[in-house]
Formats: sequence, structure tokens, C-alpha cells
Amino acid sequence: MKNFRYIDGAAILKLNEEACIGCGMCATVCPHRIFTVQDKKARIVDYNACMECGACARNCPTEAIYVNPDDGCGCAALIINSWLSKIRGKPVTACGC
Repeated sequence: MKNFRYIDGAAILKLNEEACIGCGMCATVCPHRIFTVQDKKARIVDYNACMECGACARNCPTEAIYVNPDDGCGCAALIINSWLSKIRGKPVTACGC
């Protein structure tokens, strides 16, 4: 998964560091290692690796993370379809949402 990337700058991911309590759930549940916890606060370390699955936001006890694919494309379907296109040999230009 390390070599699979989303479109740079396209993710709709926001972290409210003031609301963060540093529990580390975001870092634990993120499949792409977007977050790290330093000085008792979460930090986004690889914004462009975010596929906007929402696991971080759903598991944040203080709602300090906002991920909303409805604000734009930003869905995992585009990434998954891109992976499948490499196997099938058919290009993907949109997620299909």
C-alpha cells in the first residue's frame, strides 16, 4: 500500500489540534499511517496518503478530526478502482460516485 497514493492536495482532512487529547486512536486505526502523536498531540505527517476512509474521524473521542468525502470526490473507490485498473489493464478516470 505504500506505493499507492491519492491525488496530491485532494484529501479533505482537517485536524483541530486544540481539541486533540493525544489518545493516539487516529494513528492506530489509519491504514496509511497519516498520523503520529508528538508532545501529546496528533500530527498529520503524510496528508497526501489519505484516502479519506474516515476511520480516524470515527474513532476520535473528541471529534478533533474532520474527513468528509461528500465535499468533493475524496473517496476510497477511486483508489480501489485505480488498483484494479492496473490488474485489468483498463484506465480509471473517475471514482464513479
